Amino acid sequence: MLASRLLGGCVVLLIVAVMVFSLVHLSSGDPIAVLLGDQATASDIAQVRAQYGLDRPLLTQFVLWLGQVLQGNLGTSIFMQAPVTEVLWNRAEPTLMLASLSVLIASLIGVPCGILAAVWRGSRTDQVLSAVAMCAASIPSFWMGLILIRIFAVQLGWLPASGYGPPDASLWLKLNHMILPAAVLGILNSALIIRFTRASMLDTLGEDYVRTARAKGLSEPVIIIRHVLKNALIPIVTVIGLTMALMIGGTVVTETVFNLPGVGGLVVRAVLRRDYPVIQGTLLVVAFIYVVINFMIDLLYTVIDPRIRRVR
Repeated sequence: MLASRLLGGCVVLLIVAVMVFSLVHLSSGDPIAVLLGDQATASDIAQVRAQYGLDRPLLTQFVLWLGQVLQGNLGTSIFMQAPVTEVLWNRAEPTLMLASLSVLIASLIGVPCGILAAVWRGSRTDQVLSAVAMCAASIPSFWMGLILIRIFAVQLGWLPASGYGPPDASLWLKLNHMILPAAVLGILNSALIIRFTRASMLDTLGEDYVRTARAKGLSEPVIIIRHVLKNALIPIVTVIGLTMALMIGGTVVTETVFNLPGVGGLVVRAVLRRDYPVIQGTLLVVAFIYVVINFMIDLLYTVIDPRIRRVR
């Protein structure tokens, strides 16, 4: 099963590589013309295009690029004149920290709220939590970011409004800068976790072994924690893992609002400049992270799913 998943992940990455390369190179705009400016002549542009191999047929360019990728080389940025892997590595820390803190906040909010909504199904608590989840899923991240900046940074002065601190800043200072953007993404993405947790808990609460546990006289907290939640973890773990992948690939707006030097800002500038290697490398790395997270979720299934353990 895991071998087939791994093979499927490789096929997905190949499809993503083909689509990314095709869309980037078939889009309008010439990175060399942007790089050289308006004063460059046609011969100058042609000379630099030949230097970067952009004058070759697209199929040849794709084969050469894919061969480099398989060797761990994502190419060289046209504008920054640095390896794409190095550029991504320098920008990875803020994005990974933001994604990790956001998923932690989303899980701490979403899982308990989803449990409460399922246990008190149809009550006022359930209605309030469902309404809050619906509102959170509908709020734009940039709007919530601006609201939190105004309240906690401008009016109260408790937290920094933007930035990531100096390069030699301590971990605590960097975390302090991450509280507001992580809260934005965590609150907004907790809506999906609330809904999945509630639905999974409701499905499990109707099982026969839950009624048997109640008939034996077990207390309700013991039934909820040891029996219901334990068997409802599979959809919850799945949505948390996918949320982590979405965070890494979708922090562009939040990083822009809070002026974070992460991968999101790097991609925006690369798109504006038509920096093909950076765009291709970043999207391929994000797709690779998706595949790895899905594979890790499959591995977790063998631990948390009692049916798989019995088969083994």
